[in-house]
Amino acid sequence: MLKKPELLAPAGNLEKMKMALLYGADAVYLGGKMYGLRAFGGNFTREELKEAMDFAHKLGKKVYVTVNIFPHNSDLEGLPDYLRYLESIGTDALLIADLGVFSICREVTPKMEIHISTQANNTNWRTVNAWQQLGAKRVVLAREMSLNEIREIRAKTTADLEMFVHGAMCISYSGRCLLSNYFTGRDSNRGSCAQSCRWKYALVEETRPGRYFPIAEDERGTYIMNSKDMCLLPHIKDVIESGVESLKIEGRMKSVHYAASVVKAYRLAIDAYFEDPEHFKIQQSWLDELEKVSHRPYTTGFYYHQPDADDQLYGTSSYEQTSEFIGLVRSYDPETRYAVVEQRNNMKIGQEIEVFQPHAPLYRQKLSDMLDEEGTPIEVAPHAQQIIKIRMDKPVEPYTILRRDVLKKKEPQA
Repeated sequence: MLKKPELLAPAGNLEKMKMALLYGADAVYLGGKMYGLRAFGGNFTREELKEAMDFAHKLGKKVYVTVNIFPHNSDLEGLPDYLRYLESIGTDALLIADLGVFSICREVTPKMEIHISTQANNTNWRTVNAWQQLGAKRVVLAREMSLNEIREIRAKTTADLEMFVHGAMCISYSGRCLLSNYFTGRDSNRGSCAQSCRWKYALVEETRPGRYFPIAEDERGTYIMNSKDMCLLPHIKDVIESGVESLKIEGRMKSVHYAASVVKAYRLAIDAYFEDPEHFKIQQSWLDELEKVSHRPYTTGFYYHQPDADDQLYGTSSYEQTSEFIGLVRSYDPETRYAVVEQRNNMKIGQEIEVFQPHAPLYRQKLSDMLDEEGTPIEVAPHAQQIIKIRMDKPVEPYTILRRDVLKKKEPQA
């Protein structure tokens, strides 16, 4: 009998972590200020790491900390002390890619659960078994694998398996890249990737310096290393029935809106499958939810076929979305029906908004009554993170997202 897989979400900071867990993730993965591969993802101080553990454990959920850099000699200094600290605050598992880091962890924190990162390029069952024999509990499979290969690995190993189901695809092999190092001096394998694969490129002929020739017949140049984003929600039945223990969403540098929306869509799909596997069907509302967040067009990556030109974006690096995050509910008073809201984008009277909640159903209403912090009626809330009060048509939960429809393409959001 199939066991319901864990839904694992990214957490770039405390707010994103809380949103991911409240909207349905079973566990989150995050990084401290050192030793992870997302130096620009916000990340957590030691005090924030402790707060994250406490918050998650009160909900009965888990936190995995990334220690997945490929360290040089100088990077090893201080690592044992950091690992001991992570153990002392109740970290549920460490995510590791390098054998040296793995050995240090086994020496100084021998009881810690270890997960092997996708950056270790885990593409076959012998590798998975080898890591398990060394003491790893779980292995994160490389993105460059088919579902048939994953099924074979599942049949030939007893280790926990984790696979990516949603998020950005990288031009490099499972995230191991040197473009950033070459162009900017920022080491992508030590946490400082400049995302050089998203830049616009053209050809320069050796005897014609300064003359740029488009690689494709497009006056804008071409984004030859720019992949579509992975999305396996339409194929979640196949994914679940492959027998992996954890389904991973990519995106520690993504927004709060992304964390909540993507997690809830997959949460609803997974739960629906296990309620009635025989009659399970993909709901359009789940797919619509994934269109509302900032993303590139979607692809299934390597899971059903070898990616080809249709899986790449040669003409643009722009993102698209159908909804815009405008406010986050901090609290709600059922007597007055006012919600205290932190503004995240320009809001004004007359706009129709969508009310997206962790547990209650989604609904829409018009903004007809807004007050500032002093209780004075206002027509518009233009100031970043301005605290306002909004009268709600229905009760709302804390951490409810308010958003409005957009039809234009959006560039990446911070």
